[in-house]
Amino acid sequence: MRQIFRLALCEPELFYLRFLSFQYLLKSVNAEDEKLKTARDEFVAQWGALGTQWGINRTMAQIHALLMTAPQALTTDEVMEELEISRGNAHTNLKELVAWGLIRAVVKKGERREFFEAEKDVWSIFTIVARERKRREIEPALAILKKCAEESHDIKTDNGVAFYKQMKALEEFVGFASSMSDRISSMKHGLAIQLAAKLLS
Repeated sequence: MRQIFRLALCEPELFYLRFLSFQYLLKSVNAEDEKLKTARDEFVAQWGALGTQWGINRTMAQIHALLMTAPQALTTDEVMEELEISRGNAHTNLKELVAWGLIRAVVKKGERREFFEAEKDVWSIFTIVARERKRREIEPALAILKKCAEESHDIKTDNGVAFYKQMKALEEFVGFASSMSDRISSMKHGLAIQLAAKLLS
Protein backbone atom coordinates (compact mmCIF):
# COMPACT_ATOMS: atom_id res chain seq x y z
CA MET A 1 0.00 0.00 0.00
CA ARG A 2 2.90 2.40 0.83
CA GLN A 3 4.46 1.65 -2.54
CA ILE A 4 1.23 2.63 -4.28
CA PHE A 5 1.07 5.95 -2.41
CA ARG A 6 4.76 6.59 -3.11
CA LEU A 7 4.22 5.90 -6.83
CA ALA A 8 1.19 8.20 -6.92
CA LEU A 9 3.17 11.02 -5.30
CA CYS A 10 6.52 10.57 -7.03
CA GLU A 11 5.48 9.39 -10.48
CA PRO A 12 1.86 10.47 -11.04
CA GLU A 13 1.98 9.87 -14.82
CA LEU A 14 3.15 6.27 -14.42
CA PHE A 15 0.60 5.74 -11.66
CA TYR A 16 -2.17 7.06 -13.94
CA LEU A 17 -1.13 4.77 -16.80
CA ARG A 18 -1.14 1.75 -14.51
CA PHE A 19 -4.51 2.79 -13.14
CA LEU A 20 -5.95 3.00 -16.67
CA SER A 21 -4.48 -0.41 -17.51
CA PHE A 22 -6.08 -1.89 -14.41
CA GLN A 23 -9.44 -0.33 -15.29
CA TYR A 24 -9.24 -1.73 -18.83
CA LEU A 25 -8.39 -5.19 -17.50
CA LEU A 26 -11.27 -5.03 -15.03
CA LYS A 27 -13.72 -4.01 -17.73
CA SER A 28 -12.50 -6.82 -20.00
CA VAL A 29 -12.97 -9.39 -17.24
CA ASN A 30 -16.44 -8.04 -16.43
CA ALA A 31 -17.41 -8.11 -20.11
CA GLU A 32 -16.26 -11.73 -20.44
CA ASP A 33 -18.12 -12.70 -17.27
CA GLU A 34 -21.28 -11.08 -18.59
CA LYS A 35 -20.89 -12.83 -21.95
CA LEU A 36 -20.43 -16.17 -20.19
CA LYS A 37 -23.49 -15.54 -17.99
CA THR A 38 -25.62 -14.76 -21.05
CA ALA A 39 -24.51 -17.93 -22.81
CA ARG A 40 -25.04 -20.00 -19.67
CA ASP A 41 -28.52 -18.57 -19.09
CA GLU A 42 -29.43 -19.41 -22.69
CA PHE A 43 -28.19 -22.97 -22.24
CA VAL A 44 -30.14 -23.43 -19.00
CA ALA A 45 -33.33 -22.15 -20.64
CA GLN A 46 -32.96 -24.34 -23.74
CA TRP A 47 -31.94 -27.43 -21.76
CA GLY A 48 -35.10 -26.95 -19.73
CA ALA A 49 -37.17 -27.02 -22.93
CA LEU A 50 -35.30 -30.09 -24.22
CA GLY A 51 -35.69 -31.91 -20.92
CA THR A 52 -39.36 -32.58 -21.58
CA GLN A 53 -38.29 -34.58 -24.65
CA TRP A 54 -36.37 -37.08 -22.54
CA GLY A 55 -38.78 -37.52 -19.70
CA ILE A 56 -38.23 -34.82 -17.07
CA ASN A 57 -39.99 -31.54 -16.32
CA ARG A 58 -38.64 -28.13 -17.35
CA THR A 59 -37.51 -27.04 -13.87
CA MET A 60 -35.74 -30.32 -13.22
CA ALA A 61 -33.87 -29.99 -16.52
CA GLN A 62 -32.95 -26.37 -15.78
CA ILE A 63 -31.52 -27.33 -12.39
CA HIS A 64 -29.53 -30.08 -14.06
CA ALA A 65 -28.19 -27.62 -16.66
CA LEU A 66 -27.30 -25.09 -13.95
CA LEU A 67 -25.35 -27.64 -11.91
CA MET A 68 -23.78 -29.18 -15.01
CA THR A 69 -22.27 -25.81 -15.99
CA ALA A 70 -21.45 -24.57 -12.49
CA PRO A 71 -17.71 -24.41 -11.68
CA GLN A 72 -18.42 -25.69 -8.16
CA ALA A 73 -21.16 -27.44 -6.19
CA LEU A 74 -24.20 -25.29 -5.33
CA THR A 75 -26.57 -25.20 -2.35
CA THR A 76 -30.36 -25.34 -2.54
CA ASP A 77 -30.46 -21.59 -1.77
CA GLU A 78 -28.11 -20.83 -4.65
CA VAL A 79 -30.21 -22.92 -7.04
CA MET A 80 -33.34 -21.07 -5.85
CA GLU A 81 -31.68 -17.69 -6.38
CA GLU A 82 -30.27 -18.50 -9.83
CA LEU A 83 -33.52 -19.92 -11.23
CA GLU A 84 -35.93 -17.83 -9.14
CA ILE A 85 -37.89 -20.83 -7.90
CA SER A 86 -39.40 -21.74 -4.53
CA ARG A 87 -37.63 -23.85 -1.91
CA GLY A 88 -40.20 -26.63 -2.29
CA ASN A 89 -39.76 -26.69 -6.06
CA ALA A 90 -35.97 -26.72 -5.76
CA HIS A 91 -35.96 -29.42 -3.06
CA THR A 92 -38.36 -31.72 -4.94
CA ASN A 93 -36.45 -31.52 -8.22
CA LEU A 94 -33.02 -31.84 -6.61
CA LYS A 95 -34.24 -34.97 -4.84
CA GLU A 96 -35.54 -36.39 -8.14
CA LEU A 97 -32.28 -35.61 -9.94
CA VAL A 98 -30.37 -37.45 -7.20
CA ALA A 99 -32.74 -40.41 -7.66
CA TRP A 100 -32.02 -40.41 -11.40
CA GLY A 101 -28.28 -40.35 -10.70
CA LEU A 102 -27.72 -37.15 -12.69
CA ILE A 103 -26.54 -35.19 -9.63
CA ARG A 104 -25.13 -36.10 -6.24
CA ALA A 105 -25.15 -34.52 -2.81
CA VAL A 106 -21.78 -33.28 -1.56
CA VAL A 107 -20.78 -32.76 2.07
CA LYS A 108 -18.24 -30.03 2.75
CA LYS A 109 -16.22 -29.93 5.94
CA GLY A 110 -17.48 -27.32 8.37
CA GLU A 111 -20.68 -26.73 6.38
CA ARG A 112 -24.14 -27.62 7.63
CA ARG A 113 -25.66 -26.89 4.23
CA GLU A 114 -26.00 -29.59 1.61
CA PHE A 115 -24.27 -29.00 -1.72
CA PHE A 116 -25.08 -30.55 -5.08
CA GLU A 117 -22.93 -31.24 -8.13
CA ALA A 118 -23.87 -32.75 -11.49
CA GLU A 119 -22.40 -35.58 -13.50
CA LYS A 120 -20.54 -33.79 -16.31
CA ASP A 121 -19.41 -36.68 -18.49
CA VAL A 122 -21.64 -36.62 -21.58
CA TRP A 123 -21.63 -40.39 -22.15
CA SER A 124 -22.49 -41.04 -18.51
CA ILE A 125 -25.40 -38.59 -18.77
CA PHE A 126 -26.67 -40.41 -21.87
CA THR A 127 -26.49 -43.84 -20.25
CA ILE A 128 -28.24 -42.59 -17.10
CA VAL A 129 -31.08 -41.03 -19.10
CA ALA A 130 -31.39 -44.16 -21.28
CA ARG A 131 -31.51 -46.40 -18.19
CA GLU A 132 -34.12 -44.30 -16.42
CA ARG A 133 -36.32 -43.92 -19.50
CA LYS A 134 -36.23 -47.68 -19.96
CA ARG A 135 -37.23 -48.27 -16.33
CA ARG A 136 -39.97 -45.64 -16.33
CA GLU A 137 -41.37 -45.96 -19.86
CA ILE A 138 -40.16 -48.94 -21.90
CA GLU A 139 -40.45 -51.65 -19.23
CA PRO A 140 -44.05 -50.70 -18.26
CA ALA A 141 -45.02 -50.53 -21.96
CA LEU A 142 -43.42 -53.94 -22.59
CA ALA A 143 -45.30 -55.42 -19.63
CA ILE A 144 -48.64 -54.11 -20.99
CA LEU A 145 -47.95 -55.49 -24.49
CA LYS A 146 -46.99 -58.87 -23.06
CA LYS A 147 -50.12 -58.99 -20.90
CA CYS A 148 -52.37 -58.06 -23.86
CA ALA A 149 -50.74 -60.72 -26.03
CA GLU A 150 -51.21 -63.38 -23.34
CA GLU A 151 -54.86 -62.45 -22.80
CA SER A 152 -55.67 -62.56 -26.52
CA HIS A 153 -53.65 -65.69 -27.34
CA ASP A 154 -56.66 -68.05 -27.24
CA ILE A 155 -59.11 -65.83 -29.14
CA LYS A 156 -59.87 -67.50 -32.48
CA THR A 157 -61.94 -64.80 -34.20
CA ASP A 158 -60.36 -62.87 -37.08
CA ASN A 159 -60.24 -59.68 -35.01
CA GLY A 160 -58.81 -61.56 -32.05
CA VAL A 161 -56.07 -63.18 -34.14
CA ALA A 162 -55.20 -59.83 -35.76
CA PHE A 163 -55.05 -58.15 -32.34
CA TYR A 164 -52.78 -60.89 -30.96
CA LYS A 165 -50.41 -60.63 -33.92
CA GLN A 166 -50.25 -56.84 -33.53
CA MET A 167 -49.45 -57.12 -29.81
CA LYS A 168 -46.74 -59.74 -30.44
CA ALA A 169 -45.17 -57.63 -33.19
CA LEU A 170 -45.10 -54.58 -30.92
CA GLU A 171 -43.78 -56.64 -28.01
CA GLU A 172 -40.94 -58.02 -30.14
CA PHE A 173 -40.03 -54.59 -31.51
CA VAL A 174 -40.06 -52.84 -28.11
CA GLY A 175 -38.11 -55.75 -26.61
CA PHE A 176 -35.52 -55.49 -29.39
CA ALA A 177 -35.23 -51.73 -28.91
CA SER A 178 -34.80 -52.25 -25.17
CA SER A 179 -32.06 -54.85 -25.70
CA MET A 180 -30.24 -52.59 -28.16
CA SER A 181 -30.44 -49.70 -25.69
CA ASP A 182 -28.92 -51.90 -22.98
CA ARG A 183 -26.16 -53.04 -25.31
CA ILE A 184 -25.24 -49.54 -26.44
CA SER A 185 -25.41 -48.11 -22.91
CA SER A 186 -23.04 -50.81 -21.63
CA MET A 187 -20.44 -49.98 -24.28
CA LYS A 188 -17.57 -47.61 -23.78
CA HIS A 189 -17.97 -44.24 -25.46
CA GLY A 190 -15.52 -44.93 -28.28
CA LEU A 191 -17.04 -48.29 -29.23
CA ALA A 192 -20.54 -46.83 -29.25
CA ILE A 193 -19.44 -44.01 -31.58
CA GLN A 194 -17.81 -46.55 -33.93
CA LEU A 195 -20.99 -48.64 -33.99
CA ALA A 196 -23.13 -45.58 -34.68
CA ALA A 197 -20.77 -44.55 -37.50
CA LYS A 198 -21.10 -47.99 -39.11
CA LEU A 199 -24.88 -47.93 -38.86
CA LEU A 200 -25.10 -44.45 -40.38
CA SER A 201 -22.56 -45.01 -43.16
